[in-house]
Amino acid sequence: MRAADLPYPLPERGAPIRVAFVGQRTYFEACSMSAPASSVHPSFIDFRGGAQTGPLLDALRRVDPHVVVAFRPEILPPGTFDGVRAPVLGFITEPLPRPGRENHPNLEYNLSELRKVDRGNVDRVICFDPYGWETVAGLLPLWRAMPLPVDDRLYRTPRPSRRPPRVIFIGYSTMHREQSLLGLKHEFDLRHYAHALMGEELREVLADADAGLNVHGERWVHSFENRVLLHLAAGHLVFTETLEPPYGLEPGIDVIEVDGPDELDLRVHQLHQMPDMYDRVRIRGHHKARQFRASAVWPRVIGDLLADLAAFGTERVLPAAP
Repeated sequence: MRAADLPYPLPERGAPIRVAFVGQRTYFEACSMSAPASSVHPSFIDFRGGAQTGPLLDALRRVDPHVVVAFRPEILPPGTFDGVRAPVLGFITEPLPRPGRENHPNLEYNLSELRKVDRGNVDRVICFDPYGWETVAGLLPLWRAMPLPVDDRLYRTPRPSRRPPRVIFIGYSTMHREQSLLGLKHEFDLRHYAHALMGEELREVLADADAGLNVHGERWVHSFENRVLLHLAAGHLVFTETLEPPYGLEPGIDVIEVDGPDELDLRVHQLHQMPDMYDRVRIRGHHKARQFRASAVWPRVIGDLLADLAAFGTERVLPAAP
């Protein structure tokens, strides 16, 4: 399809661009933009799997966006965006089976969910997991791979650690996570926020902590969880299990990598004995995380998307306007 035949108009070059971010607020508001930047004017519309699409479509009509960014497009029922005359950029946020590597039931489940995506709901797709690229490429119009950005509101300059340091974990409970954290919870004031942490409450929790933990949902399913960048943006020291991919974060320089519960226990004990021992890592990690600011990432991505559509068009087909 030629650009002239796109089923929607593109905004004029240099004009303000209204972008609607669509997804479950609990997880994805922190990855979107909360304020205008570089001609992008954002709004966030809360939508979760199984919800009625009527309120979502009503909100989109009020916003009248030039671009829609849909986190986890697999939760959208078929035909949801048939009446949305704007480009839709899907963002796949779950790890997927990786060719040439041992599989896992969780990855197979994510793939089975992804197969539900209606290609008519999306023009382009971003995959956060480049190792799953080949898995996605045959299903959807895959465009690029990148981690989820971090809203500018969550960035804070690193500061000296409290004594004792305050360590937190943000993430739902799994057997592996509970086994990894149980001993630390008994010995220290380790706060575990399992769900519904967002908005001002998320900002307050991050501001009240000195270090964050990243423990994968399953022992042998490694990925790049966005909580790592959330903690780095907030100026925290990060202890993390192996990141795949690392997206430029260097163990021992930007984050402290741990190999299982025993090493995590050791590192947290060290931190409590010498709260400033990893300050160099804390500061370097925060500086590395600045490249993932939403105000820098999203305007660039949206600009690239519009240029790509203008040059190469889309395979998305919309019903004729009434």
